[in-house]
Amino acid sequence: MSEHLVAVLGRGVVPADEPVIHPDDLGFARGDGCFDSARLVCDESGARVVNLDEHLDRLAVSAARMEIDGPPREAWQALVDEALAQWHVPGEGTMKFVLTRGREWYPDHGSLALLTITQKKAATVRTSAGGGQVVRGLRAVTLSTGRPSDAFAEAPWLLGGVKTLSYVVNIAAAREARRRGADDAIFVTTDGYALDGPTSGLIVVSDGVMRTAPTGATGILASVTVDEIMAAARADGMQARGELVPVGELFTADGVWLVSSSRGPSPIVELDGTPLAVDPELTARVARMAGF
Repeated sequence: MSEHLVAVLGRGVVPADEPVIHPDDLGFARGDGCFDSARLVCDESGARVVNLDEHLDRLAVSAARMEIDGPPREAWQALVDEALAQWHVPGEGTMKFVLTRGREWYPDHGSLALLTITQKKAATVRTSAGGGQVVRGLRAVTLSTGRPSDAFAEAPWLLGGVKTLSYVVNIAAAREARRRGADDAIFVTTDGYALDGPTSGLIVVSDGVMRTAPTGATGILASVTVDEIMAAARADGMQARGELVPVGELFTADGVWLVSSSRGPSPIVELDGTPLAVDPELTARVARMAGF
């Protein structure tokens, strides 16, 4: 049973090892495109995508900000339905949507739209400061963005909050984290605030208050799963707000999580070599808020 699936708009599901991108595609050649990723669950009732509408909404916002004329929502939905009908791998996976501006040599061909499904790898298990095992627990390091927290306020051409295919900086940050012996990274600003991870949002809980860095001037991408957790926290009676969090407060917080749609909220058990607090009850509560 294949661990991967590829579906291209206008062609449907194709062999996973079949080339589908031309060498002059601007997404490939210049990173001129956008993407989004969503959690997929496959069980006895079939395969389904979690928060599909929200992820397609975010993809549409990215496309609009980049002025890419992508396919209508119905076309994406039809492609999703066709892909799900052919995905039978039990467990969890990731569905990725990719939209490029199209071909440089033949611009009249229009944009390229495709999706992929990849089976999810086993969760990482780490030991918390208290000695217990924490599923999806991560060791992280802080990495500077080289910019202040309001760098994107007057620079919309920097495409803050857009999930572009130009992800080389994010991948370089993840590679640097691994080089330092960590699993992931937390970006920090030159004026001392924590933002998010290379491929994830950030949630911090201190004294019963949940916080996450705001979008807008920070350039942070709005996270579907972070928004889901924040809404669930408010519904559960917890204070939850968008607010810049000083880096130093990560070390004294009740809990710190990196959050993505595919792996959910992963508690940070160690930051820059310093063990962080991991409350099992709070960790389980945050996981439930995200549907994990």
